[in-house]
Amino acid sequence: MFGRKKQTESPALPMAQTVPRGFGGSASLLSAAAQSRAERVLYGALREAVPLIDAALGKIVRLMGKFRVVTDDPAAQEIADRFVRSVKTNGSGMGLASFISDYTDSLLTYGEAVGEILPSADHGGICALYNANPDDVRLEAGSSPLEIIVCRACDGRPVANQSLVLPALLKQKRGTVRGTSLLEGLPFVSELLLRIFKSLKNNWERAGDIRFAVTYDPKDGSFSEESARIIADEWKKAMRGDNVCDFVSVGDVKVRVIGAENQMPDCSTPVRIILEQLIAKLGIPPFLLGISWSSTERMSAQQADILTSELEYYRMAVEPVIRRIMDAHLRMSGFACGYKIIWNDINLQDAVELSQARLNNARAMQIENQYGLEVENDE
Repeated sequence: MFGRKKQTESPALPMAQTVPRGFGGSASLLSAAAQSRAERVLYGALREAVPLIDAALGKIVRLMGKFRVVTDDPAAQEIADRFVRSVKTNGSGMGLASFISDYTDSLLTYGEAVGEILPSADHGGICALYNANPDDVRLEAGSSPLEIIVCRACDGRPVANQSLVLPALLKQKRGTVRGTSLLEGLPFVSELLLRIFKSLKNNWERAGDIRFAVTYDPKDGSFSEESARIIADEWKKAMRGDNVCDFVSVGDVKVRVIGAENQMPDCSTPVRIILEQLIAKLGIPPFLLGISWSSTERMSAQQADILTSELEYYRMAVEPVIRRIMDAHLRMSGFACGYKIIWNDINLQDAVELSQARLNNARAMQIENQYGLEVENDE
């Protein structure tokens, strides 16, 4: 049966020589560095508070594109296509691409992701895939630093069948079983950005909802509390009315806007500096996020090339998970054939530029060959 039996029969992983003494299980230094729930709450709050961060992560997941599985056996190809297209994922999703999208989103946000394979009742294949909530699981080191054990967060016990769970770490930190969130390092600059927005909100509330200061100076020098109260009441009635009305008073009355002598601070420069830090960390070109900064066509092309390399890296991070899923489904379906995972082109522009480069190389080679033949004939 797929699962525990195969796991116990697999050869033990070797012990690395650089591991500190006393390593092993949950008491090891590797397990002590598990990600806390407070960190995950912080990363989730960043996505809610700063729309640019949420938009960037969503675009990364979508720009990774789709993939297809090509097997060596024609009989297995039909099974693989049907599985990739129609496997149930989570509560309402369908297709392996849907599972990988949610899986990648968790991997980018928290630096770690855990999925689970749900085999069919007759163990003739995989009937569903499930993305675990990061708060429901905890990753610990096994008997070797090369082994990651998935445990339940409620009781700390390892999952019974480790071969059915799919843990992954993004940029695994050396000497730990922790990944690196793409949002790591952003809380400070995000706090500055939110503070600027909050200050801007308060200033606009004060400037937009004008407050007046009324100063009354009677001509004859007589002043009473009763007259001051009457003037105040009449001023309030004039300001609260739906229609524009005049305020009439005897004596010298001065009305000024509170804060009119102050100027709104210019926040465009600090906000742009902070956004540049966010974009540099997230790796998304500004024009993809709707930010129209001045840039040349060549600069946009270079930014697109950098984004392509970033997406290739994230594809490499999730491809082992795809292979584990496909290995399990094909074996449970009775096939042991090889296969390839072929990703779609990231965009059409890359394919056009690649074709143009190949055409230019072919023309250059043709000219060189033709020139070489002419030289030989002349000799």
